[in-house]
Amino acid sequence: MVLAVVMGVSGCGKTTVGSRLAEKLGWKFYDADDYHSPANKKKMAEGIPLNDEDRIPWLCALHDILRREDSSRQDAILACSALKKVYRHILVSGASAIESNQPEQQGENAALKILFVHLDGPIDVIAGRLEKRREHFMPPELLKSQFDTLEPPSAPENFITISLEKSLPEIVLEIETAIFQGELFLE
Repeated sequence: MVLAVVMGVSGCGKTTVGSRLAEKLGWKFYDADDYHSPANKKKMAEGIPLNDEDRIPWLCALHDILRREDSSRQDAILACSALKKVYRHILVSGASAIESNQPEQQGENAALKILFVHLDGPIDVIAGRLEKRREHFMPPELLKSQFDTLEPPSAPENFITISLEKSLPEIVLEIETAIFQGELFLE
């Protein structure tokens, strides 16, 4: 059973890659953008970056979705920016991650095993993609704030980093290969 979060800044291809991978593997797919509150969407549409207080309830709701899939032993992919280490920790551990002194929980509230797939690339390439995107609440003007906020995953996080400058089929195949070659935990 695998839970994967395709992550990165706005415009890096999270939804495209995640949905294509889920379709290819027959897994469930969730787009974190669908779970933002109307207030968050309005704020971003007005060019105001979200802060931690805006993101934490959203991330906790996403953790709950992943927890439900884990409990039902369902493979799932979530497309989510997950820009900061603490945000990824909330996806793994839920609200308990917010209280940093709380010990690792066991049993049904144990930390989820999640593979973070970081789609990485240069700001100019991503800016070009955002300029072409229509009907999205995230304006291109917020891209710099996303890069400023980004804390790329690092050990001991479970992650792979993939260049978004590869073709979509190459990216999907690289993720699929990493999952099934056992480079990652599968149980």
